[in-house]
Amino acid sequence: MRELTENRTITSAEARDHIIRTAINKKRPVFLWGPPGIGKSELVADIGKQLGNTLVIDLRLALMDPTDVRGVGFYNPSVNALDWAPPVDLPSTEVAAQYEHVVLFLDEMNSAPQSVQAAAYQLVLNRRVGNYILPDNVSIIAAGNRETDKGVTYRMPSPLANRFVHFEMRVDFDSWLEWAVQNNIMANVVGYLSQYKVDLFDFDPTSASRSFATPRTWTFVSEQLEGENLTEKQITDIVAGTVGEGIAHKFLGHMKWADKLPKSMDVLTGSETKLKVEEISAQYTLMVNLCYELKELYDSVGKEDNSKWHGYVDNMLRFIMDNLGTELIIMGMRTAVMTYRLPIVATKLSNWNEFHERYGKYITAAAS
Repeated sequence: MRELTENRTITSAEARDHIIRTAINKKRPVFLWGPPGIGKSELVADIGKQLGNTLVIDLRLALMDPTDVRGVGFYNPSVNALDWAPPVDLPSTEVAAQYEHVVLFLDEMNSAPQSVQAAAYQLVLNRRVGNYILPDNVSIIAAGNRETDKGVTYRMPSPLANRFVHFEMRVDFDSWLEWAVQNNIMANVVGYLSQYKVDLFDFDPTSASRSFATPRTWTFVSEQLEGENLTEKQITDIVAGTVGEGIAHKFLGHMKWADKLPKSMDVLTGSETKLKVEEISAQYTLMVNLCYELKELYDSVGKEDNSKWHGYVDNMLRFIMDNLGTELIIMGMRTAVMTYRLPIVATKLSNWNEFHERYGKYITAAAS
């Protein structure tokens, strides 16, 4: 995937670690830069869920006026003087006390007029604006697109930029894959992109195309197609209007192959032992479907009937060893063990010794 920058860049997984260390633990404001659609906003929301007991306040500065940040003055008759009313969107001491962490997310910050950015100076630097003071458990994270992305941006004033620790994100397939399977993105989308990784992000700021592929637009594809009974033309229209015409036709070809796959439950019960589909992207889809199904089975029956659930795992091991390539097998087992943390017990699996002998070293390497 093409990087449109010469700056140091980091993956979303690395950005997560930096944000928690710098913004949450050290209370130092962080600014996330990156092209549109790569998941900056979603990353901040996910961090809030990861931390637990966390309130994320999302302020779109591009839609705000200076008074929305600074508040407004009013005559206070009790002191016979001009007083200051802080914005209601900023967390009060009482609200902040209900949470362990509060994240003030200033999204689209450099798309805001400079008057709005100037209003944020004191809030970012001194953690206060007028008479309002940010509670101690509030962390500040901002985000925005780069000037080279050809969006609506204003050059950030140097004094404001100097108040942040800056990180520029890039699209990274492995980071996206982990997020995708954790959030049940459509198996066909995950399978297709596992084979055609370059199609995860296809943004060109010089192109006149209205639709282009980004992690965000692939999420839209998943939402629009999952569980729907659509015609071929409807699927093509939706996908082309979301990620672009060229990718849409490739994706439709992938879906035709994926429709010929065996049902994942038939594999897990052992009633399906042979795979006739040789298209690699379709095989990725099957592997993702097996992981999804295995996790759902563990959540529904595995905790109560562990032996039966391990029978499903054993059947899956037999099937993938007999029918899939090494890369697909490693991806699937990494998802099951490392992402879903499914409690697979080797002694309960008749196929484990063979699996470990053939693939154990690859699993260990993938985990390191």
